Amino acid sequence: MKNWVLGLCIGVLMCGCKTSPTGRTQIALYSSTQMAELGNASFEELKKSTPIENEPTVNTYVQCVANKIINELPNELRNQQWEVVVFKDPTANAFALPGGKIGVHTGLLEVAKSQHQLAAVIGHEVAHVIAEHANERMSQGALVQTGLQIGSAALQMGEVQYRGEIMQALGLGAQLGIVLPFSRSHESEADIVGLEYMAKAGFDPNGAVLLWENMNKNAGERQPEFLSTHPAPENRISKLKQALPKVAPLLEQAKAEGKRANCKAV
Repeated sequence: MKNWVLGLCIGVLMCGCKTSPTGRTQIALYSSTQMAELGNASFEELKKSTPIENEPTVNTYVQCVANKIINELPNELRNQQWEVVVFKDPTANAFALPGGKIGVHTGLLEVAKSQHQLAAVIGHEVAHVIAEHANERMSQGALVQTGLQIGSAALQMGEVQYRGEIMQALGLGAQLGIVLPFSRSHESEADIVGLEYMAKAGFDPNGAVLLWENMNKNAGERQPEFLSTHPAPENRISKLKQALPKVAPLLEQAKAEGKRANCKAV
């Protein structure tokens, strides 16, 4: 039985291996079509349950920034029918979903003080889609669940004492040792990939640093980084600053090609 389980796991991993935009090995078990269907369904539900901002100036501004980022995406993603919606929500948040969906909360526009800062957020969120992070998270969750089920069965078959307590410990270990670090690595990767795309679109990458400084000022008390799905803002800002010299040539190339950041902030 052990050999059968090991063979199955190896087969799944080999079939689902991909490489992220930064060269990191990924496990992605779901197809692009499946992910797009999930993204579309989730977005439709959000539009039903969350008020939508219809003010033309706001929508024109957000759409302008989003379009410039979208125009720099790989062909397969750029040629999708993208939908951008501004939701009436006071939280400083935005998101992008597989299937070509972007949502921006009105609260974000209070924190992202310029088109460059808004481009940093939209670039970051679209980078999650480019890197298939949703697919990776779902795949990771499925594999962790399968591993815990196999572990539980093995403990039961071996009549191991305190197996309930052991399984609880394994579940916590999976959360702290696998799920949360994966999420933090996704956020860090999306920061860097998003920085590249905003620069390619003609936005100033320094806007990403200024944005997270604003976010940090508005943040309340935070739990320790090892218990969080996001990197600590100080670490995030430091890594973004380190990446600025690497993306500077992309901005210069964009300017040489006549790409200009000319979205009028509201």
